[in-house]
Amino acid sequence: MPPPETPTAALDRLFRANDHVGALRVADQMLAQSQRSFAGWLGRGCANFNLGRLADADTDLDHALKLTPSDPQAALLRGMVDQRLGRIDRAVDRLRPLAAGKTPQALEAAVALAEVFWFAHRRDELAALLTRGGAWMNDPRAALMVARVCAQTDPEAAIVQLRAIAELERNPVLRRVAGFDAVGLLDKAGRYREAFELATQLHAATTPPFDLYGMLGEINEQRGVLEKSAVAATRALATTADPVTGVAMVVGLPRCGSTLLEQMLDSHSQISGIGEFDGVDVIAASLISTGRWPRSINLLPRATLMEMQQSYLNGAQRLRRAGAAWSFDKTLEAWRLLPAIAAVLPGAVCFDVQRDARDMAISIFLSYFHPHSKGWTASLASIRRVIEAERVIVPLSLETLGIPHQSIVYEQLVADPAAHATRCLARMELAMEPQVVQPERNARAVFTLSHEQVRRPINSTSIGRFRNYEWAFDQSWDALAAMHDARRSE
Repeated sequence: MPPPETPTAALDRLFRANDHVGALRVADQMLAQSQRSFAGWLGRGCANFNLGRLADADTDLDHALKLTPSDPQAALLRGMVDQRLGRIDRAVDRLRPLAAGKTPQALEAAVALAEVFWFAHRRDELAALLTRGGAWMNDPRAALMVARVCAQTDPEAAIVQLRAIAELERNPVLRRVAGFDAVGLLDKAGRYREAFELATQLHAATTPPFDLYGMLGEINEQRGVLEKSAVAATRALATTADPVTGVAMVVGLPRCGSTLLEQMLDSHSQISGIGEFDGVDVIAASLISTGRWPRSINLLPRATLMEMQQSYLNGAQRLRRAGAAWSFDKTLEAWRLLPAIAAVLPGAVCFDVQRDARDMAISIFLSYFHPHSKGWTASLASIRRVIEAERVIVPLSLETLGIPHQSIVYEQLVADPAAHATRCLARMELAMEPQVVQPERNARAVFTLSHEQVRRPINSTSIGRFRNYEWAFDQSWDALAAMHDARRSE
């Protein structure tokens, strides 16, 4: 009879199978036995990192490195988490010696270091890393970095390199990343038909089936509760949680202008951007597990709501810049979870950002998004369905639930950033500061699709972008366009 599987072996097996939830469960069991289990904290940190729970992974790795400060795997994960949380200098200091070392983690450290330099716009250091070479240059991810550096001086050659990776690489993630990098370069070169055709091919080849009807069904269920009489809706969604202070978040779809707003507000001395924090996702998962979401949140015990609230606040506080009174959460999920936010985080200020649906749609379609969680981005038709749902559920939720909010039209924000920044800050009871309208000077790294745009002064070059692809939009977009045009003229 074979010996029973050890917890460490179970972790290895689960990570190889990409079962990060299962690995987290095993790590928690190990820590329940001993809080001094290095393997437990490391396993928990790795699981949470892969689940996108960066604040939890941040805490886990602190515990792991206190127990074993020189462990290279813990150091690698620590550097990768620091990168994702925008702690660029700390990430570089952690990853650089690992990348130059002889441990098995050297290759992954070099790849992660290259990513840090790329997203932080430290292009000279990235070029120097590539020039130094090493064993990591045999990894196909190094070819992607070579093409990205090439694009700075020879975009046409870079397009050829990126398309070759997208066509020949077996790794579907790398194929998708390289392909959409090529799409972006084709778009910049004015080769719009080619960009659209390549994006269409990439979506077809790398996006698995997505349950759009399931996603829209969840939103329609919320809508059904909210469209009852105001009294009935308020009763069903009433909360006994304490009001929160110092919490703000964006309410909008990807590519609506949320990164620009975040970088502007993060420039204020009293506001700290915390990126795309997963806290709202965790709240939603917790509410769903109770069986009370979304029709009878009012039946949840106060203690349950407060536990969810404290979990969110602890994570946000950990990510918040020292000295800031507010955290700004750039989650992409808040727009479809507003009843959850109202129940668990009453008092949180929401910024409803809307942009021309066609500009937003073409930007989404031509960009890399996770093919599983954002599978609705694979066609303009499914993107339109999601935008239509967002344009109904957001104002309905904000008004019915009495959520403190500020509505922002992207085109107006770009046209008069000082006036709109002043309005946003007034909602947070903060005074205007001049650096808010110079987000390009914000040193905080951006790990979103807008990382290039926000390093330039505020401009209107992306407004009307859809006209380069006007032939891709039919009459089904007219109602959304008219709705936004009316809002812009208010």
